[in-house]
Amino acid sequence: MGGLERRRRLVGYALVLPGIAYLTIFFALPLLNQLWVSLMTGNDVDGFEPAWHFSIYPDAISAYHEQMLRSVAYAAIATVLCFVIAFPLAYFMAFKAGRWKNLMLLLVILPFFTSYLVRTVAWQTILADDGWVVDIANSLGLTGSSNRLLATQTAVIAGITYNFLPFMVLPLYVSLERMDRRLIEAATDLYANRLTAFRRVTLPLAMPGVFAGTLLTFIPALGDFINAELLGSPSQYMIGNVIQSQFLIVRNYPMAAALSFILMGAILVAITLYARALGTRQLREAVA
Repeated sequence: MGGLERRRRLVGYALVLPGIAYLTIFFALPLLNQLWVSLMTGNDVDGFEPAWHFSIYPDAISAYHEQMLRSVAYAAIATVLCFVIAFPLAYFMAFKAGRWKNLMLLLVILPFFTSYLVRTVAWQTILADDGWVVDIANSLGLTGSSNRLLATQTAVIAGITYNFLPFMVLPLYVSLERMDRRLIEAATDLYANRLTAFRRVTLPLAMPGVFAGTLLTFIPALGDFINAELLGSPSQYMIGNVIQSQFLIVRNYPMAAALSFILMGAILVAITLYARALGTRQLREAVA
């Protein structure tokens, strides 16, 4: 019996070993390499050398805290907008769409058939200064004194919201679709009105989808740089634009690596606090 248990254990290790090897080679080792790079000093002409330059982290925060805060603000606003748009849509698909459900799901994922870059460039055309969207916004007095939408924070947030909306819709739909509708009927049978049944039954049962959707939206939005690059101006640049510039233009690799680790650390802290606020059960259900 002991030999059988040992063989089963070895089979389990053998199955998980390729995944561990993959993560080690393509995630852990590059991560450690970038940590090492962040502590170097020098320049791209004379080269970089190890110096255990830990002061680069407070220097990076001091130099680019404005872009960091702007990234958090843009990502948070876009996440809230995605939730406001996605929840009614996911609710309708799960409970009311009927035979149109599959078509609506297709329409939700259809943007993924087009390149992220192409979709964002399309928004440049939609929000062009001579376009009909700007004409309507001007007639409603929504553009202020600039009389334009491009190169504004409105355009950047709109682009982020559009590009990441499916990441909010799909987890919410899955969470609502697998809900036992008899629970809602039971709540109404117990004299709960529609609003109370939604607040006490539907919304709590949808929390795993809310948790997953907000994470899938907020995290990539926080590091995004395409929308700010194409729809904004330097005044709207996010921390992703700074990292991209430090890596590819300025070629200050230690600063770029340090900013990447700061961003990753901030995301990990935010996820931990968010998971504790919602409860670990929601995290387990969202992953499952």
